[in-house]
Amino acid sequence: MKNNTFALFALVLVQLFYGVTFTFANDVIDGGYIQPYGFILFRVSLAAVLFWVFSIWTPKEQIDRSDYPKFMLAAFFGVALNMLAFFKGLQFTTPINGSVIMVTTPIIVLVLSAFILGEKIRKIKVLGIFMGLSGALILSFYNPSTSSGDNVLLGNFLVLINAASYSYYLILIKKLTNKYHPYTFIKWLFLFGTFFVLPFGYTELAAVNWESFTPYIWFSIFFVVVCATFATYLLNPLALQKLSATTVSTFVYVQPVFAGIFAIMMGSDRLNAVKIVAAALIFLGVYLVSKNPTLQTTK
Repeated sequence: MKNNTFALFALVLVQLFYGVTFTFANDVIDGGYIQPYGFILFRVSLAAVLFWVFSIWTPKEQIDRSDYPKFMLAAFFGVALNMLAFFKGLQFTTPINGSVIMVTTPIIVLVLSAFILGEKIRKIKVLGIFMGLSGALILSFYNPSTSSGDNVLLGNFLVLINAASYSYYLILIKKLTNKYHPYTFIKWLFLFGTFFVLPFGYTELAAVNWESFTPYIWFSIFFVVVCATFATYLLNPLALQKLSATTVSTFVYVQPVFAGIFAIMMGSDRLNAVKIVAAALIFLGVYLVSKNPTLQTTK
């Protein structure tokens, strides 16, 4: 019971970190301190250093040569395309919109599993897909932003690309994570991911005026790197050792709650009736799709 309690606490902490990150990352990017791709390069490369240092104390495993292309493909979808689309999307949309759209991940996983793995989709799951898609479309086409620099439709679409990329990544790593220790997989994932995002983020990162950063911006950046990247990728495998995939997958639903509460508290977003209706449709759709899930859906 003690171990399960720690696992549950770890999952809540992971979703809290992810939820809060929407506001912190949005404030850094919208404030013009770091452009999206530069932020990603900083995040991924620094996280890679942390994972490789941490690997000194983790099990040592030999990677089969035939698996390196699989690691690279997973890094492209799970780190590069995933984060490039997410941070660029946050430049145009709002924290609540982004966090709610991310909850469509289990729906996308189900659809991709049907096409790629040939898994059957039951009627109740089709209904869930329809409801979740309806909620995402409502959220995407309803533009509540008052900022002249925002393009919520484009931002929501990019966050949806992020969710789709991450969903495909989950399918790609299904066999790899059964073959290798999670910490072995993660350090290689971020090493390859750094090389993928380098061409996109180098110019933006080199142009950063570090002296302009306020204490809040420094805190926001390192929170994203240390808490929302390094810590979350370490905590999730620990939770999976004690809890079923079904239990773990349900915790993604609390992420928009944390994101919404924090964004409203920080004045970065606001809640309204349309967002509530859209979120309800997405949550209900994800619930129907996630009944007896066939694929583990954790970050």
